[in-house]
Amino acid sequence: MPADTAPVVHLETLGCRLNEAELEGWARDFRRRGCRIAAGDEPAGLLVVNTCAVTAEAVRKSRKLLRRLKRAHPGARLVVSGCAASLTDTDLGEARIDLVVDNADKDRLVEIAADALALPPPKGPDPDAADALFARGRQRAFVKVQDGCRYQCTFCITTIARGTERSRPLAEIIAEINAVTAAGVQEIVLTGVQLGGYGRDAGSTAVPPNLAGLIAAVLRDTDIPRIRLGSVEPWDLPEDFWQLFSDRRLMPHLHLPLQSGADSVLQRMARRCRTDAFARLVADARSAIPDFQVSTDVIVGFPGETRGEWRQTMDFVAATGFSHLHIFPYSPRAGTRAAAMAEQVPEAVKRERARALHEVGAVLKTAALSALAGHTLPVLLEGDNLDAAGPYAAGFTPGYLPVRLRGAPADAVGRIVPARLLRCTDDAAALEARLDTAASATMVPDPGAATRPAQ
Repeated sequence: MPADTAPVVHLETLGCRLNEAELEGWARDFRRRGCRIAAGDEPAGLLVVNTCAVTAEAVRKSRKLLRRLKRAHPGARLVVSGCAASLTDTDLGEARIDLVVDNADKDRLVEIAADALALPPPKGPDPDAADALFARGRQRAFVKVQDGCRYQCTFCITTIARGTERSRPLAEIIAEINAVTAAGVQEIVLTGVQLGGYGRDAGSTAVPPNLAGLIAAVLRDTDIPRIRLGSVEPWDLPEDFWQLFSDRRLMPHLHLPLQSGADSVLQRMARRCRTDAFARLVADARSAIPDFQVSTDVIVGFPGETRGEWRQTMDFVAATGFSHLHIFPYSPRAGTRAAAMAEQVPEAVKRERARALHEVGAVLKTAALSALAGHTLPVLLEGDNLDAAGPYAAGFTPGYLPVRLRGAPADAVGRIVPARLLRCTDDAAALEARLDTAASATMVPDPGAATRPAQ
């Protein structure tokens, strides 16, 4: 099919990294059928949206996105999937949806859409596994390794929307990583609903049967320069997990969801990790791995949360020193146990506690950024941007701290470069940096290594 007559598909996602990984898979499948992935806001004939329902606000954003896309592409057909589309009591508004694909069938979304909407048949293998990724302005690839969760945290709607645990075969994962590596991708992120549950589901054909074995296989059987992990629950890490980071292709950052710094709240949440165990886990990581960064999730205003429990959370977060906080005011989700709990916290109290926690998070982030000033680290440049100080290339350190590199070469986006980290930006949101040409020879072959200033 000539490029100028190929169906144009516009892809959008909200929510977690797993949603992004699924979107990337759909992009590849659409390309195999001769479709073209829209770049930016160009006109499209087919809209595909992966929705989120983790909070009521996420559902609202999903509805808003559907309306906006239909206004921007009035003649396009609309296919919707994701958690908001998979919950029977979720209202997605009046966006004139042509097809809804349940989470249980979303791995077959393109096939289902093709049958329902008369799309072209498959043409064969995708000639370039990363073209669709780059067309959407992405430089790192998200690789789905499992779906679903066996745990029943009392606040979580995702378990209901995503279903039981299902692990992806190792051979498929390795093949996908090798394909995007060959196409020029420098970094992948392994994602899942319950990443630490990889290979543990009943009847799983995944080999090896756990997350540590999966990471070891990716390190052994692929040449991808940088490997990151999505969110991992703190109770799912084996004792020898930190040894994997001796291979510096595995980036020294982990997102460990805390949710609360008060053990009494964690008990009401049915979380399987208490604060003392969480603190030991973080201490072990930082002891084993230089410059290791930990980010986290915190739920504000969980039912029954007292002022004292909230103070415990504030103190624990400050003492732990997270590099970044994802803060979620508690949102009752129908069908979860927490939604029926007594002593729901007033919205005004949630907002005030979220504001206070954001202030703590800003202080912690500034401290994490400032600690790296004077170091040279490899940074994957992911796009060009502009702030009050002028143009810059945006990227992240191995520990997933944001960098604004000034004066980057025109072809730098998509490359790993040695960045001399100078100081926090004026808005305290990132690190100012310049290209460290003297470090190029030693930096690029070992993308996880850091050169430090003389002591």
